[in-house]
Amino acid sequence: MNEDLYGITLTTIGGTPQRMADYRDRTLLVVNVASRCGFTPQYSGLEGLYRKYKDRGFVVLAFPCDQFGHQEPGTNAQIEDFCTREYDVTFPIFAKTDVNGSRTHPLFKILKSARRGWLGVGTIAWNFTKFLIDRDGHVVARYGPRHAPERIEGRIIEVLEPT
Repeated sequence: MNEDLYGITLTTIGGTPQRMADYRDRTLLVVNVASRCGFTPQYSGLEGLYRKYKDRGFVVLAFPCDQFGHQEPGTNAQIEDFCTREYDVTFPIFAKTDVNGSRTHPLFKILKSARRGWLGVGTIAWNFTKFLIDRDGHVVARYGPRHAPERIEGRIIEVLEPT
């Protein structure tokens, strides 16, 4: 069990504190997202996976980030409205979050440390980077933005139903 991960406190898009411990014993897909990115349509795939597997303990956790090309310029309220109106998002969305640099959120420090990027890079390169976390809090995979959610469905199923 990854107690460091579950000891983190997050802030929902509505401003309410939320503990990562609330997601203990669930399979998670943590994604840094943006509303004005070429990969923004991935919200549809993320929502599809969430709806398909949420009853089996799968949760998508979205973290809007404005560190890549200023592609998430809105307020938290504007982001929430966009996600609901344009993509009918029902999975949890959190407040704008830094995923790189001196203000990196503790969650992303843990994720990047556990699964480095392409060629061992320790930073997140762009929006819609995805981290798959098993029920025990282990980061089992990292996917770049070009990996559409539908392409990782098989791996999600494997993690949901370990043999």
